[in-house]
Amino acid sequence: MKTLKFLLASFATIFISIYIIFIGYVYVNQVDIVFQSSKLDVNYKFNYKQIFEEITVSSFDKNLLHGLLFKTEKAKGLVFYLHGNAGNLSSWGDISTIYTDLGYDIFILDYRGFGKSQRKISNETQLNQDVFAAYRKMCLRYQESKIVVVGYSIGSGPAAILAVNNSPKALILQAPYYSFDELSDSRVPFFPSFLKNFKFETFTYIEKIKAPIYVFHGDQDEVIDVVNSIRLSKLLRSKDTFVLLKNQGHVGVNENFTFQTELKKILE
Repeated sequence: MKTLKFLLASFATIFISIYIIFIGYVYVNQVDIVFQSSKLDVNYKFNYKQIFEEITVSSFDKNLLHGLLFKTEKAKGLVFYLHGNAGNLSSWGDISTIYTDLGYDIFILDYRGFGKSQRKISNETQLNQDVFAAYRKMCLRYQESKIVVVGYSIGSGPAAILAVNNSPKALILQAPYYSFDELSDSRVPFFPSFLKNFKFETFTYIEKIKAPIYVFHGDQDEVIDVVNSIRLSKLLRSKDTFVLLKNQGHVGVNENFTFQTELKKILE
């Protein structure tokens, strides 16, 4: 009996030790787990055929963020685009013509640690403050009533938070999560919520947003299950819209024919 108790105690000690090591590793590395940032040299030359302007934004702590503003003639307004958790403006700029062809300029922001943006993301509050700083700078150039906020994947949470605290023309969410806190549980189980630096409780903001909301999600999304948008759709009002993109995965929402058809209506 004593031997059995000793073995059980030993197993418990080993399990607890492994768990503590696991928690410590995830806590220290959670930013890199969430954001797969990739840098660009400050002298990097973007190779886009259409007209664009490099924009530098000084955030709340004087950190410099970088974005690209793609322009069209006689713009009807601006699309303020928050991209996903990987890549940078050397590739994200490829989506610009989808919006400029519809008569809208589009500004795409690289988060901290992405592209030419300085330093590194540390937590949700910091990221939201960065996004707000970039948004306010764009509001100096465009009437806010003509700005459409778009958030894709990880960017959908900050986009919703931005929309609830401002007054854009509309909010478009592409492949959003109901709650990033909840979503991350499926990726990194048993990691305590109170230790997470990123929660993005999108569902808590939806009903507070005054602007029309448009949610798009692929039914074959292998990264963020479409059930997230289905749950969000139950919180939408009559003026809001949820569009299920058939045979669409997580990547390529901007290029989806149904999305582009609906986008044209939104931007008219």
